[in-house]
Amino acid sequence: MAKRQKKDTPSVFDYRDVKTLQRYTNVYGQIESIAKTGLTEKQQRSLAVAIKRARHLALLPFVTHG
Repeated sequence: MAKRQKKDTPSVFDYRDVKTLQRYTNVYGQIESIAKTGLTEKQQRSLAVAIKRARHLALLPFVTHG
């Protein structure tokens, strides 16, 4: 059974697009699971790479103290 993809989901994630990346992190700065994001496995890996790059360039925090 194929997973349904949300319509507003980008096919490629850019580490400079902080607003989009923040949608896929929780209040503590952790990356949401594939069950919550509704992404494919390939998109989830691309998202994780983009978030990690943004963190290393200080565009996103590693951890937030909620």
